[in-house]
Amino acid sequence: MPQPAAIAVPSTDGVTVVAHDHGGEGPPLVLCHATGFHGRYWDPVCAALADDYRCIALDLRGHGDSTIPDGLDLDWRGMGEDVVSVLDAFELRSVRAAGHSMGGCSLVMAELARPGTIDRGWLFEPIIIPPNFDEMFVRTDDSLADRARRRRDVFESRDAAYERYASRPPFSEVDPAALRAYVDHAFADRPDGRVALKCPGEREAQVFEHSHTDVFERLGKVQSRLTVAGSGDGEPPAVIAPTVAAELPDGTFERYDDLTHFAPMEAPARIADAIRRAVR
Repeated sequence: MPQPAAIAVPSTDGVTVVAHDHGGEGPPLVLCHATGFHGRYWDPVCAALADDYRCIALDLRGHGDSTIPDGLDLDWRGMGEDVVSVLDAFELRSVRAAGHSMGGCSLVMAELARPGTIDRGWLFEPIIIPPNFDEMFVRTDDSLADRARRRRDVFESRDAAYERYASRPPFSEVDPAALRAYVDHAFADRPDGRVALKCPGEREAQVFEHSHTDVFERLGKVQSRLTVAGSGDGEPPAVIAPTVAAELPDGTFERYDDLTHFAPMEAPARIADAIRRAVR
């Protein structure tokens, strides 16, 4: 598959985000990633959708090839503003979209900020937290933020990173092409020949710590046709997914019992089919 064009787009707060435009003759489909990831791990999904859609995968602020000012507060409000900024740059309105985890919430925030932004979409376990679920995400003894801060940021090479990730959960269960796409674009080259995560653990932790928003309380205002999908892993994102779908005026829910929160990387072709059904 040809490499997408990487297009830098100014956003709010002095941020520059990057849109990876895969091209194609079909209608645009905007894809947003999970916390700690980047737009290019969608590559296998985009390849499966290439005959039907022009896929545009974003690197939201603090992730991938985006750039941010020193000390920027990584409030999730800015993620929604990044989506709107890219749609404005591409002169897109009422688009089809797909989002994973934080990316799903980012799309909903964009729609709330500017109604009519998202026509229809597919959201896998969007992190849209009901008030009573807050403790499960960021205030436990071993929170996602704590785990992120313990993450190894530097490897001898991309191949070394790939081998380490492929040897242990959760990445040991994902599609090899999806893991390769993630690893190849998650790291930046260092002067000493090693590679370092573009979204280091401390930054990822700060993003996790901003995961509670007021989006759940405003879901009743969202008029987009949205399919919310959940896995069968029993983790908090899977538990809240049907609740999110039920709060949406035009929301439906579908479950993938054999997948986990990393479903877009575990079964790219299957997920591409799910997106196609949801947004056609």
